[in-house]
Amino acid sequence: MGAALPLGDPAPADGALPEDLVVDPGTAFGAYLHVPFCRVRCGYCDFNTYTATELRGARQDTYADTLLEEVALAGRVLAARGGLRPASTVFFGGGTPTLLPAGDLARMLDGVRETFGIDADAEVTVEANPDTVSPDVVEELAAAGVTRMSIGMQSAVPHVLAALDRTHRPENVETAVMAARAAGLKVSVDLIYGAPGESLEDWARSLDAAVALAPDHVSAYALIIEDGTKLSRQIRRGEVPAPDDDLQADMYERAEATLTGGGLQWYEVSNWARGDTDRSRHNLAYWRGTDWWGFGPGAHSHVSGLRWWNVKHPAAYSARLARGESPAAGRERPDETSRTLETVLLRSRIREGLPVTEVPADGRAAVPGLIADGLIDGAQAIAGTVVLTMRGRLLADAVVRALTG
Repeated sequence: MGAALPLGDPAPADGALPEDLVVDPGTAFGAYLHVPFCRVRCGYCDFNTYTATELRGARQDTYADTLLEEVALAGRVLAARGGLRPASTVFFGGGTPTLLPAGDLARMLDGVRETFGIDADAEVTVEANPDTVSPDVVEELAAAGVTRMSIGMQSAVPHVLAALDRTHRPENVETAVMAARAAGLKVSVDLIYGAPGESLEDWARSLDAAVALAPDHVSAYALIIEDGTKLSRQIRRGEVPAPDDDLQADMYERAEATLTGGGLQWYEVSNWARGDTDRSRHNLAYWRGTDWWGFGPGAHSHVSGLRWWNVKHPAAYSARLARGESPAAGRERPDETSRTLETVLLRSRIREGLPVTEVPADGRAAVPGLIADGLIDGAQAIAGTVVLTMRGRLLADAVVRALTG
């Protein structure tokens, strides 16, 4: 059910922004809509999600109406500060958003449109489990204004899917992709590598299957063992092996070779797109530090340097909104040092790179050594931008440590 919420200052019951916070209506704005429901809990997952037996009084059938109460509250809060502006991206994440009826997702999207407006060329993404996608579902979503579907493929190999507790059949991925494409949606597929028992050959098979689908976008994430998950307990008890760092590095290199060979280019350490217009604009907004409001239990938001996060459980989320209160559990305004660290951490991961001028003064002294070690591109650095090489992408955390001292 997700990691613990961060510590922070209390958030006001009315959700009002601090009086001294200056909201720039010219900054791009995104909306994230969290749907916290899953049929089963995957053993590796640390997201704020709930199966039917974990809801304890919360209801899926009224969830859309509940979330729309927060949308209305956000509209009032931003309008009071002159910060109301159209959304340039909307992202339905989870959980499994497509466990809800397509009509509920459409109503939630309509609420965002009526409250904030949505840019004519906005990117509107829905995450989906392959088993929950059908032609009728995607046609209804496309008619509502959805432009993109992110399909949780994870692997094409049955025993790897079983190790991850994924319940879909591999062949359903192709069915889902075909349905989404037929409805005119752009398609992204999500992969995970490094699962217990997964070989390099297994991973190559999954990559080949993904490329054969001709997606517009691929995300490929190394499996990370999160505390408190089923998988972490299995590893601690010695029932399954922990991920092998060297094998995961080999898998990443295979991903780069196969996806590039399939016509996709990396634009963030774990993401590849067929063209610039196929990149996830919503995720790029996170990496670039623009504004977004996260709706739903456990969702995080960011406006003009202020961050806040909602209560985690759907029942607590619903109860607060029923009382006319903000669901925010806490908030913070990171200091300059924290903001600089975050900028280096996020901006260095994307292909456009990080301006050297945004690196702390002490960190700039590390740039020649990073060039010599083959971790950042020398010509780009001399021109004023830190851009990771292939080796640097494998050791991105080490690069960040060097740049931040």
